Amino acid sequence: MSNVSDLTDPTNSSSFPYGWNILDDQLAENQRWSTWTSIEAGMRGPHPRPDYVIEDAGAIDTELGLLKTGKEADVFLIERASTERSTILAAKRYRSPDQRLFHRSTDYTEGRQVRRSRDQRALEKKTTYGKTIAAAQWAWAEWTSLCLLWEKGVPVPYPVQIDGTEILMEFIEDPDTEGAAAPRLQQARPDRERLEEYWHQLVEAMLVLASLGFAHGDLSPYNVLAAGSRLVIIDLPQLVDLAANPHGMEMLERDCRNMCTWFNARGLKVDDGELFAELVAAAW
Repeated sequence: MSNVSDLTDPTNSSSFPYGWNILDDQLAENQRWSTWTSIEAGMRGPHPRPDYVIEDAGAIDTELGLLKTGKEADVFLIERASTERSTILAAKRYRSPDQRLFHRSTDYTEGRQVRRSRDQRALEKKTTYGKTIAAAQWAWAEWTSLCLLWEKGVPVPYPVQIDGTEILMEFIEDPDTEGAAAPRLQQARPDRERLEEYWHQLVEAMLVLASLGFAHGDLSPYNVLAAGSRLVIIDLPQLVDLAANPHGMEMLERDCRNMCTWFNARGLKVDDGELFAELVAAAW
């Protein structure tokens, strides 16, 4: 993470030195004022907040570049900087209605409630308004999932804030390469000891999810980050309610199969049927 005092030029750097008397027209195209104080309390991350969360109303956000693209959303790197310090965050932005593909969204959202009948009809008809509602619905679903799971001790990125269809969250860094994002589990080549550690972490996380009545719904080695010795589960907009969603158990079973296939391929013999049975027992 960079130090604010090391940065100089407001037109091409991510922070400002010498007094912080910055006007709107002095911000670069990739910069904005922090929205922390302009959003409602429920749109800010849960307590206790990590030390790196900057709550200064005068902080400036600088977009550093694209981190990851996806079918429904893109993730960007953001530096949030005040006069005293700065931090790197991940900004997940759900795409505009005409650019988004919500694959299997009906399966995932069965059992979810939409308060207004007008919104429900628009979602079903897939109108332009309905697509806008869908974007907000999926962003909010991921936000609430992150907040709940973080509070329950599940290894997920800390959710800093949500503003519209953008979620700011903890940037999961590779502890072995400063400034680099942690790789996906799919890319990891752990030794036997670490492989076993990963398995125990994964099972514990899935057990907590199941005990809360949920399945990830799209869990695979591509949606888990290997941050050194710890695993971090990501991409949670489709968190599935096992009781309310008629496809819940099917999705939980698929999660087990996807993860066990990866561990088996790397020499750790695990059984997806046994894992599924253990999770079902925890859920009920």
